[in-house]
Amino acid sequence: MASVNPFNLSDSEEEAERRPNETVDTERSSSDGAPGPPPGNPFSPPADAERPTLLLASNRTSPSGEGISVAAPSAMAGPADTRVSVDVIAAQLLRDQYILTALEFHTELLESGRELPRLRDYFSNPGNFERQSGTPPAKDQVLGPGGPLSKPQGGQGGHRAGSISTLDSLDFARYSDDGNRESDERVAVLEFELRKAKETIQALRANLTQAAESEVPSQERKNFKSSPEIQEPIRPLEKRALNFLVNEYLLKNEYKLSSITFSDENDDQDFELWDDVGLNIPKPPDLLQLYRNCGTSPPSLRDRVDVSVGSFDLLQYLLLKVVQELEYQISLLNSEKESLAGQIKKLQRCVPECMFVYMSQSVGLKLSPAFQQALLSFCRMCSDSRLGAEVSRIADSEESVMLMLGRCLPHIVPNVLLAKREELIPLILCTACLHPEPKERDQLLHILFNLIKRPDDEQRQMILTGCVAFARHVGPTRVEAELLPQCWEQINHKYPERRLLVAESCGALAPYLPKEIRSSLVLSMLQQMLAEDKADMVREAVVKSLGIIMGYIDDPDKYSQGFELMLLSLGDPSERVVSAVHQVFIPAFAAWTTELGTLHTALIPSLLARIEKLLMQGEHSLDEHKLHVFLSALQSLIPPLFAVVLQNAPFTSRANLHRDTPAIEVTRFPRPASPLQDVATIIGSREMLSALLLLYDHQLEHEGTTGWDSLLWVVNQLLPQLIEIVGRINVTSSTCVHEFSRFFWRLCRTFGKIFTNTKVKPQFQEILRLSEENVDASTGNGILTKATVPIYATGVLTCYNQEEDRKLLVGFLEDVMTTLSLSHAPLDSLKASFVELGANPVYHELLLTVLWYGVVHTSALVRCTAARMFELLVKGVNETLVAQRVVPALITLSSDPEISVRISTIPAFGTIMETVTQKELLERVKMQLASFLEDPQYQDQHSLHMEIIRTFGRVGPNAEPRFRDEFVLPHLHKLALANNSQAVESKRSDIATQLFEAYSALSCCFISEEVMVNHFLPGLRCLRTDMEQLSPEHEVRHTRQCISMSIASSLVGEDAKTKFLSKMGQLTTSGAMLANVFQRKK
Repeated sequence: MASVNPFNLSDSEEEAERRPNETVDTERSSSDGAPGPPPGNPFSPPADAERPTLLLASNRTSPSGEGISVAAPSAMAGPADTRVSVDVIAAQLLRDQYILTALEFHTELLESGRELPRLRDYFSNPGNFERQSGTPPAKDQVLGPGGPLSKPQGGQGGHRAGSISTLDSLDFARYSDDGNRESDERVAVLEFELRKAKETIQALRANLTQAAESEVPSQERKNFKSSPEIQEPIRPLEKRALNFLVNEYLLKNEYKLSSITFSDENDDQDFELWDDVGLNIPKPPDLLQLYRNCGTSPPSLRDRVDVSVGSFDLLQYLLLKVVQELEYQISLLNSEKESLAGQIKKLQRCVPECMFVYMSQSVGLKLSPAFQQALLSFCRMCSDSRLGAEVSRIADSEESVMLMLGRCLPHIVPNVLLAKREELIPLILCTACLHPEPKERDQLLHILFNLIKRPDDEQRQMILTGCVAFARHVGPTRVEAELLPQCWEQINHKYPERRLLVAESCGALAPYLPKEIRSSLVLSMLQQMLAEDKADMVREAVVKSLGIIMGYIDDPDKYSQGFELMLLSLGDPSERVVSAVHQVFIPAFAAWTTELGTLHTALIPSLLARIEKLLMQGEHSLDEHKLHVFLSALQSLIPPLFAVVLQNAPFTSRANLHRDTPAIEVTRFPRPASPLQDVATIIGSREMLSALLLLYDHQLEHEGTTGWDSLLWVVNQLLPQLIEIVGRINVTSSTCVHEFSRFFWRLCRTFGKIFTNTKVKPQFQEILRLSEENVDASTGNGILTKATVPIYATGVLTCYNQEEDRKLLVGFLEDVMTTLSLSHAPLDSLKASFVELGANPVYHELLLTVLWYGVVHTSALVRCTAARMFELLVKGVNETLVAQRVVPALITLSSDPEISVRISTIPAFGTIMETVTQKELLERVKMQLASFLEDPQYQDQHSLHMEIIRTFGRVGPNAEPRFRDEFVLPHLHKLALANNSQAVESKRSDIATQLFEAYSALSCCFISEEVMVNHFLPGLRCLRTDMEQLSPEHEVRHTRQCISMSIASSLVGEDAKTKFLSKMGQLTTSGAMLANVFQRKK
């Protein structure tokens, strides 16, 4: 009696009838043996060789040793084509409740492409797996006697007979690297089922735990029953059921918006599926039905939960058994996979030997080995050369691959195009990381740094990325021993791109180096390159790398060296290097000093001391460049100083990131030079900064600074020292005024408006007491004549541009102008304020408002000052404002009762003639100047004539040529002619001196022949007459003027410019003297 294989059957009885003559596939027992290879098969292994076998099946037995007897119909002695349909087997398995066996049967049918409708319908119906109530079936009935998934034992159909593979029938592709695909897929399926089962168990455990935790103690339950007015708390299961019913009621009655809102408020529940409420909980009637049947209450949800507890326990037991069986099957499949992989390797090693035997036998001749060797020598192979030896020796392990790459890469790199050599970087780095020989690794890293002759930015970035990856992989010791020597060798390379690579590498590798090497060798390398390298881009990279080093250094003894490096790099002649200092080095150095606690105790005081020393040494000739260096460094330290103030404030521990904090205004802080100077970056986040700023403003406004040491240092030490320094700088130095103004502006904007109003302004106002007694007119040493005035006006009062701030600035400037005018003090501080503010068009209207206050002031001294201030403002104001605001004010002043006020307007009128292009405006100014010159009341006004001649000499060379030819030169001629008859010698000398200066400046202009003959030369003759009458000390000037006049006289009727230049070329000593005269003032 032969046993029928039930899994080699047709899908139906009809198919069996269609193939009556098909032979039956029966399993061969191991005793039947396997057919041997055909005689003469060259692939047959020797008799004594171990026969390779493939483990195609395994005895999958449950670890418990239990098994389930699978009742499969077997054909008794009868016709050989008797077979049982798979549908009958499926029905029998379902009838006997072998559910898991049926599921596996269904899965195997699906994998073979033969889906059975009965099994598909059964497993797709969830009702077959739910039990509403009742006791669970007996263990033997549901699980069988041996457990849920145990396999048959012994030899009774449980094993899959392994076929014996011969070399003839061996399909090598089947056992290739993809040969385990079926096993891998089966493992993946089992792992997925295991994962889903575990997830289900976790969900069940969570539900059970929640139900257990929501149980009300018996004593409390008695209290609820004895006191009906006390309502029992709602349980989670009851809450979910009621939520579902309420949502269902809202949807049925068209309350869709309410339903949507209700669903959003209960986002942890799925209102489309009742089963989401709980496991095995029947759905109750809807709310309407419950309301109508409120007299007869249905069974409570608690009773249903109690009924389903048995189902929970059973299901949990089943799932645990499933998990155990799946884990066991996964372990079996993994062991089978490893066995198959080992057999594949064994077969692959047998293939070359078998092929050689086959090739030998296929010759068909009995040849001696020597003859065969000689015969094969005619094949063109080369194993004598280096490359031939590498080709003939294939690597068979990871280590041999590394050794081969180490030998071959030095010969490959020189033959790769320069533009594509970066493609070799991954190969070089991997080999250098894994190669066992230190000498070879050193050679590979040397190749890496010399891979490209002059690497560009992208190529350097690739190499740096590779170096960082190498450092992460090998650790600090090997980075120090292998990478740093390569950097040291390239430090003096002739190509700047190579030195740039070294500088960038030092910064990129800093986090991966030992701390001792960072603060010694690497710091020394960068210091040497900063001092000696001539390429700006290399020094820029050095500065950035130094900044990175400062971010990782932890040796306090290196502070002084870092400070000197900061000063050295700030004094670099290259702007890009100085910019890198402010962007990277100073923020990193400040962060380190903050950690050391020396930012406000050592770093900032050191810079202030250097500024004071510089001011003491250069009272007459200040080194403005050094002052700029120190002050710019202080300016870059303002953000970290403010961060220190916030981080050491009394309220820092109360900062709450969880409450809603308003966003920081974009204009709250000055624009940082780099992200490292952003206060939010220094603090940690914008949220933390926002929370701290709220507390900071509240503390300043309501609670004060008691116990706030860092802020008290700023208020009591830093600000007074800065104000004292400001009072010592030269007010006429526009550069110094501008630098300090920008510093105070950034300081006040960073520390905020409340700090500026309550801490900074009061200290300036205490010093700048606006009164006439505060200005010493005799010595001019009053505080209002110092640089404190423009720096306070432009650096503090302009920080905020609200209406009250603008009013305060206007009032301050008006008071300064009034005080200085009435005390006859120098106006340099006021002029510096107007020049600094006038550079920004935003303040033009404000300055004109201040000047109009001076125009209508009752004091003539103030009106004179206002008139002179217009001269400074005209150059930067647009022509519309000049026409609408400036010229009317000047014309008003030009008719002032006081002659000194009228004279003070002349420089401003001259500046308008020099800068404005509108013809109507120029005509108005021309008419006003003509009235000064032609009105008889001004004929004896010596001061007016002096101011006009001085103004003509200043603006004449830059004024419109028509205005110069038709107005300036003719009136200079008249003034020179009138001066010949001046009786007072001192006045005549003063006018002659001013005329000489004016003619010297105008002599370099291009003057037409007519104007030269009619006005320029006659004016010079009149001036010569005056010079002859002057005292002997003016003899030199008289001689020079005679020379120039004699040259000009000879040019009449000829090309003026050509002749004049040719005559100048003929002069020797006197000619050089004349040239100097012409260059005195232009």
